[in-house]
Parts: sequence; structure tokens; C-alpha cells
Amino acid sequence: MADIIWELPFCAESSDCFRLGTDSQGKAYIAVAGQEHLSISDSREALATMIREIKAGKADHLL
Repeated sequence: MADIIWELPFCAESSDCFRLGTDSQGKAYIAVAGQEHLSISDSREALATMIREIKAGKADHLL
């Protein structure tokens, strides 16, 4: 697996925390905190859009 630089976890009330990361090639990753080895990846823009939607309360059921 590529060396991924993980950001601090984002935690919602009473749910799992998740983390975003980026590798040296600019590929973005998302994972449940503590389970980074099971990360999924996509473009940074796609993951950032998903996180913004979740934070805006549009996908609380995903948390």
C-alpha cells in the first residue's frame, strides 16, 4: 500500500470516526479510524464532495 498521510479523524455524535488521507501521487483515501488498512480511494474531489454532503446532514444514515 502507498504511504498515506492521514488527516485527523472526523467524528459525529455516537458514530464511527472516519479519516481522509492523501498519498504522494495525490490520490485520496477514506477509512474508518483505526481501520485504515481497509481504506477506499477515489479522486480527492469525489471524496471531498462526499464528506461535505455528510457534514451538511444530507447523508446522516451513512454515519
